[in-house]
Amino acid sequence: MQKADLEKYSYSYSLNTDSTKTQYPDPKLVVRRSLIVPGWGQITNRQAWKVPIVYGLLGGLGYYSVYLTKQYHDYRAAYYNSFDSNTDMRFGPTPDRLIGQGQTALKSNRDFLRNRRDFIYVTIFLSYVLNAVDAYVFAHLRPFDVSDDLSMNRTFKPDNITSPLLGDVPSISLSISF
Repeated sequence: MQKADLEKYSYSYSLNTDSTKTQYPDPKLVVRRSLIVPGWGQITNRQAWKVPIVYGLLGGLGYYSVYLTKQYHDYRAAYYNSFDSNTDMRFGPTPDRLIGQGQTALKSNRDFLRNRRDFIYVTIFLSYVLNAVDAYVFAHLRPFDVSDDLSMNRTFKPDNITSPLLGDVPSISLSISF
């Protein structure tokens, strides 16, 4: 093997690390991870305490959407079967608890449950996106200094300005530091 072939299959690892420089996660990587698996971006940002909140929210909304879907299917079947012309039981049998309700009540409850279910689907999507936005924003804001010292220091000191016409002119310089 030639030396060039050996270099192709080797890698180097540098131990030259600067202990004063802090590594922060890349915001693009964080948002990608958070979109792949909800909560992964928060773990990358070292905010693991948010992961149970994310999964609790998504799990609760998911459970509620399954409940609403079942209720909607029951009311849809009951409403469809309430017409004498529909004898094929296309949506299944009418649940026992809904037998005897009027068509108007069945239709309004069916429509209400469908709208509520669709709203929950939108809420699940927005919660998923909010999870990624939270991880992305925190990854961007992580390097900023959030120390308690929010003071502004003003320094006045005498100075001289050299002018071609007037020569040295006494002045005052102002320095502002945060």
